Amino acid sequence: MALPFHVTSHLDTALRRAADPLGLVARGFEPEVRVADPAHGDFQANGALAFAKREKQNPRALAQQIVDGLEPSLQADFEITLAGPGFINFRIKPAALFAWLCAYDTAQHLQTGAASAHAGQTWVVDYSSPNTAKQMHVGHLRSAVIGEALCRMLTFTGAKVIRDNHLGDWGTQFGKLIYGYKRWADDAALMSEPIEELERLYKLGHAATPDDSPELDEARRELVKLQNGDAANVALWKQFSEASLRAFDEIYQRLGIRFDYNLGESFYNDKVDRIYRELAETGLAEDSAGALVVFHDEHPRFSRNNERPNPFMVRKADGASGYASTDLATALYRTEHFKADGIVVVTDFRQTDHFEQLFLTVKKWFAAKNYRLPELHHVTFGAVTDEAGKALKTRDGGTIKLKALLDEAVERAFALVTEKNPDLPEAERRTIAQTVGVGAVQYADLSQNRSSNYVFSWEKMLSFEGNTAPYLLYAIARIHSIFRKAGVAPATAASEAGATPPETPTETTLGRKLLKFPDAVRLASDTLRPHHLSLYLYELAGDYSSFNSADKVLVDDPALRARRLLLCARTLLVLETGLHLLGLRTLERM
Repeated sequence: MALPFHVTSHLDTALRRAADPLGLVARGFEPEVRVADPAHGDFQANGALAFAKREKQNPRALAQQIVDGLEPSLQADFEITLAGPGFINFRIKPAALFAWLCAYDTAQHLQTGAASAHAGQTWVVDYSSPNTAKQMHVGHLRSAVIGEALCRMLTFTGAKVIRDNHLGDWGTQFGKLIYGYKRWADDAALMSEPIEELERLYKLGHAATPDDSPELDEARRELVKLQNGDAANVALWKQFSEASLRAFDEIYQRLGIRFDYNLGESFYNDKVDRIYRELAETGLAEDSAGALVVFHDEHPRFSRNNERPNPFMVRKADGASGYASTDLATALYRTEHFKADGIVVVTDFRQTDHFEQLFLTVKKWFAAKNYRLPELHHVTFGAVTDEAGKALKTRDGGTIKLKALLDEAVERAFALVTEKNPDLPEAERRTIAQTVGVGAVQYADLSQNRSSNYVFSWEKMLSFEGNTAPYLLYAIARIHSIFRKAGVAPATAASEAGATPPETPTETTLGRKLLKFPDAVRLASDTLRPHHLSLYLYELAGDYSSFNSADKVLVDDPALRARRLLLCARTLLVLETGLHLLGLRTLERM
């Protein structure tokens, strides 16, 4: 019988069972199982050391007692040793490793094994969130690709995921846009390039309505007419929104992104009065110079030395709503309507203060009203910069449009593919370039710790060496090539009949790396940091390369050939599954 998918959890359970008769679990013993340094084993349990230190016991003696109590079946599957002052090391035996590799032979079996982490939970992920009537630019890249990767990982680990694009589709900018539209609209441009034309009209409207000018008063009157439901202005607003969504969807399709909902700020207009009322009723909000605000006096950054410099502005002094009010309404709607167990909002780090105050307010408000509180996560990310560490710009100093960035990535990838495979038909080279170019941009982002800024470098991201999309995609293509030469499909009875457990050092190293895939997925999904999965995939590709160099796959010996084809198939499965979780498409040829 094969080990469970997540071996770390299996070992955790086994160690608790062994420790329970010793009275350790009741006194707070935690096994602390983790992936080990390969020199010591596959997994390591450090809990005996921490527990013994706290209880003033001998940690090595305590660890030995726990090992002695382990079930015989576990000792049949692992070589178990003690190291240092009480570390328990587990190295899986070849037969157990082989059984695990045979059990998890399809993407469906991998997902079934992973699904326990968030089974039965509903998560809402809020990401991308561009502004209506404005082109998406390079600053929108990180939220889009990180958010999509999180959605896929949460789904893979068992959650029902609701993708929500919280569009910036309401506010004062629409008065200026309508003002500009009524004066300078180009009907032909609106038909051919609507989002570009709307952006041009907004810039004209903004420039024509300086502060304290009659023109600004006129733009405000257009906004008031929109807010009051004027049919003509509402029709224009809908036209702007629909044109924007079509333009956004073109980019989302290229990135492999889809949304279940596009519930923008406008959706919550009729829901903010309840927010004002409940925050006032519970005493959380108070009047401050005519505005309705919430103070978090216990927080050192929002209240200091009896001063309150950073109130959370729920309603402005003129009665208008703002981001705070609509975001509070959004949190409530997601909890009540979607029954969310978790809410993830993906934005850049500059919005940290806003979301910290938002979540503090939600927690106090929900507690006061006895509402069920979901997990709340603000997933932040750093900036994309040039080599000098400055914001990425065009040569003339403008903001790089995301569409243009993806176009350039594909053209650069086409040049590389043509250089490597000039004999391929152009149509095939174009298809490969789409996958490689877009994937390179996505992966360059996802392979970085999202909290950090990262330097955008075409040379690095399109390189076939290092932790890049081309390197991983090429590894996948190479494995497909082996199966084409063998004349069999991956992971079939014909290719794996008679396979035996790994024997050579490189076979064993590769098999053991495959066993760690569940830990990489869990770490990435638990921390909401996709780079942990990226790093694992890069290391797996490296172990495969070492195996492929040392151990010829297409040998005459049927059992040896089957064993190595099985390792190739599982590596292919995990690499493709992992890249799909990150939102990348894969290729069979390059």
